[in-house]
Amino acid sequence: MEQTKLAVSEAPEKIEIEKILEKYKLKKGALIPALQEIQSYYGYLPEKAMEDVARIFNLPLTQVYGVATFYAQFHLKPRGRNIVRLCMGTACHVRGSALIMEKIEKELGLRPGQTTSDMRFTFEPVACLGACGQAPVMMVNDDTHGRLTPVEALSVLETYK
Repeated sequence: MEQTKLAVSEAPEKIEIEKILEKYKLKKGALIPALQEIQSYYGYLPEKAMEDVARIFNLPLTQVYGVATFYAQFHLKPRGRNIVRLCMGTACHVRGSALIMEKIEKELGLRPGQTTSDMRFTFEPVACLGACGQAPVMMVNDDTHGRLTPVEALSVLETYK
């Protein structure tokens, strides 16, 4: 069986993608791990990288996109340095997470799922963060902040430069 080679420029990103795909291309069921590693490298799944994946794995591009859009872990757009997850679950909602969401949207100029133009923040309201006793709760990256008011939530965001 003829092995497919990537058409690679000397750009470091292309060389890294070639290494990633070379590692996975002959392994059955390796599509998701390959996409995970590519996303780990870029922070998201660039269109060109997904085209390379489709070619190397000999899959239709629609199938690669299907996997990437099915799983919430994959992102098709660049994301900010800081991922802000605001809990919108029942306990948080009852204790004011909607007001926090309004404040974040107004101050950062973001709607849910958007990223600031300076790539500082991506805002992702979520169904539950599992910290109901600390409601309302917000996570910034891996840091959990609880019992927040709208003003305190903005103060927390100011610490992430």
